[in-house]
Amino acid sequence: METLTARGRAVRLGATLLGMALLLLGTVHGTDDDFPFGPFRMYSTSDPPDAPAPDTRVEGVDESGAVVPLGQDATGIRRAEIEGQQDRYAADPSLLRTVAEAYAERHPGAPALVEVRIVVRLHDIRGGRPTGGWTDRTAVRWDTAG
Repeated sequence: METLTARGRAVRLGATLLGMALLLLGTVHGTDDDFPFGPFRMYSTSDPPDAPAPDTRVEGVDESGAVVPLGQDATGIRRAEIEGQQDRYAADPSLLRTVAEAYAERHPGAPALVEVRIVVRLHDIRGGRPTGGWTDRTAVRWDTAG
């Protein structure tokens, strides 16, 4: 078995100290975007037992008035990508144009979309159990005409 040289020990010690410093800094000042050096709050918190459970979806309305689900199969865009940037879409609904374009590219023969919206379904929860009731809230709406 070979022993580490003094330089090798110093490099390993430096890398360890740098990793520990990044973890400490990320824990104190970091956000989910800094993972793995920042906290990953998604799993470290919980909602109250009677808080509604949100379920976000993207849907469009085509020229015939039909509602079209715009999930990953229809657009190639994952729901997590939409949820993670929902504040950006709310600030600038025209960003939903990319969802409409992705849908049109995958469905060239389908009627054109006239509206794209992000809808949050809030499932009712009582005592930590679903009641079966829900309400939909349109969080963002973009009209393709303008």
